[in-house]
Amino acid sequence: MPESVIVAEGLTKIYKMGDVEVHALRGLSLTINRGEVVAIVGPSGSGKSTLMNILGCLDLPTAGEYMLDGERVSALTDDQLADIRNRKVGFIFQSFNLLPRQTALSNVELPLRYAAVTSGRKERARESLTAVGLQDRMTHRPYELSGGQQQRVAIARALVNDPAIIMADEPTGNLDSKVGQEIMDLLLKLNRDRGTTLIIVTHDPKVAAQTQRIIRIRDGVVDTETQE
Repeated sequence: MPESVIVAEGLTKIYKMGDVEVHALRGLSLTINRGEVVAIVGPSGSGKSTLMNILGCLDLPTAGEYMLDGERVSALTDDQLADIRNRKVGFIFQSFNLLPRQTALSNVELPLRYAAVTSGRKERARESLTAVGLQDRMTHRPYELSGGQQQRVAIARALVNDPAIIMADEPTGNLDSKVGQEIMDLLLKLNRDRGTTLIIVTHDPKVAAQTQRIIRIRDGVVDTETQE
């Protein structure tokens, strides 16, 4: 039996805007296995961004249960949520989110600083940058790197803590098709080589088609699932 790294049951998320309640998730359930590559897709307003925030431990559900790598997330305090997020989740964003005045090496070190890692920090950051093919760009700042190279730095940063999952939000959205495919090839290679669990939120059907399973979200629930 495959080992589940994510188990979500009956997730509900309600946002209150004055007297109005917005139901972003309506009892959504899903399971993602360790080492799986999954795409989450859906139209605007479907709840996929809310789902990503909960799976990535950026937010808590209003109701329902969420287990991440064996830990119950649903009722954590803000500090506990920040801790599990730093230990178990790596994030890759469409806009890269790199610190502009810091070198590639310093940007990749950041999660280790937040985790209060004091020994071997630079070595781990170097290893992570080497894994994404940037061993000759470690001292460069973001403005000295191409868009594809900046996204590789972001991937190295996401990997450096050896997280249980990597959440990638439109990871190819700001890249041309050729460079975007290079980034997808890199992510899929990291999955094959390291067994990294990848969850990719995307509007791009070509990106989704390269994953092992597509989960379509509509009106706050799982609409369909497709094995690729």
